[in-house]
Amino acid sequence: MTHPRLGFIGIGLMGDPMTRRLLEAGFDVTVWNRSPAKAEALGQVGAGVAATLGELVASVDLVMLCLANTEVVESVVFGEGGVAEHGRRGQTLIDFSSSDPAATRDFARRLEARCGMGWIDCPVSGGVAGAEAGSLVMMAGGEATDIDAIRPLLAPLTARVTHMGPVGAGQVTKVCNQMVVGCQAAVLAEMVALAEASGVEATRLVEALSGGFADSKPFQILTPRMAASDFENPPWHLRTLLKDLDLAVAQSQRSGSATPMSALAAQLMRAHTTRGHAEHDPAILVEAYRPTQRE
Repeated sequence: MTHPRLGFIGIGLMGDPMTRRLLEAGFDVTVWNRSPAKAEALGQVGAGVAATLGELVASVDLVMLCLANTEVVESVVFGEGGVAEHGRRGQTLIDFSSSDPAATRDFARRLEARCGMGWIDCPVSGGVAGAEAGSLVMMAGGEATDIDAIRPLLAPLTARVTHMGPVGAGQVTKVCNQMVVGCQAAVLAEMVALAEASGVEATRLVEALSGGFADSKPFQILTPRMAASDFENPPWHLRTLLKDLDLAVAQSQRSGSATPMSALAAQLMRAHTTRGHAEHDPAILVEAYRPTQRE
């Protein structure tokens, strides 16, 4: 399958730049989004725009999803007029979303039974910047032969695709990734607030600690935003990180593996989302530690 027709569902912060890169690489891409305006914007740069999910599925060889959460994935695939209703044997669904591993395995079984479509879970890491640069890291679950078959079409999107095991293994790996990211976000907020309270110029923390053991991509991205109280135009949202940590806790309960740090980070984030910060950048966590009144 050297020139498959691609369908992309979910034109959000990640889906838009991913679709644009596929178009730039010469792929035939048809898009659909629950908010039509986002899909229509891609129509202006060469994408086909489907009026319905059924129209998209009927016209493509592979269906790609990049959706907000497990519930939205289930609705788009198995809801009325969804992918399962129109899919056919020989097609493959590639899910870039970050979803619950157990639900993903169930979805794959249901989709195959319903219409014969295969399922590959292929969540991504690297954020909007990675999507725009084509440097995303992908962790895939599914049959090895199926994943090898899609590697050429993933090339414009990713620096690396790692096959982690059967369906659901990609989602477990993404959960592991988000445990590290989420716990780092929580402790970075504490760090910046502690520096400020101790009279240290927090805006210089990146300069001071880069290259040492504390360095990481979350450190490089979140620390300057926290120090500068830069919460505008978020490239990701606190609610998304909380959702992923909740997935980690749920998976730990299934597997009997303890996740006390991830559970605590989730609770700290949940408290902050209830204060109206769900749609804000995770850098907003620093505000939980700053005094409400400054001298």
